[in-house]
Amino acid sequence: MVKNEDNVGMLSIYASFNNTIAIVTDLTGNTIGRISGGQITKHDRMRANPTIAMFIAKRIQEICRDYRINSLYVRMKGKTGATGIGPGAHAIVRTLTKEGFKILSIVEATRIARGGPKKKGGRRGRRV
Repeated sequence: MVKNEDNVGMLSIYASFNNTIAIVTDLTGNTIGRISGGQITKHDRMRANPTIAMFIAKRIQEICRDYRINSLYVRMKGKTGATGIGPGAHAIVRTLTKEGFKILSIVEATRIARGGPKKKGGRRGRRV
């Protein structure tokens, strides 16, 4: 009996409203590949675009094919304190599922500021 072995990897997606960065690692945390929106396009305004994120997903697919990875754990992260995750993260996951990858879980790992350092502007705030 031949067992079909699933090689599992982790995909960490940092998606802000300025850029999208995707890092593929194995389960121990060793980096296999890293792709960003700036490697795909040279237009600054296009780096966080969902269309560019589809091209990032194609590059991720090529990296995973070299390492025979066909199942992924996904960690999506936005900018700390931002209103949400950038538009590229969901486009990457959508494209990878269409390409035949098995998404085992999706975790949203955006950090939330809890107090933190003092904001600038003084005691009475910024006066306009």
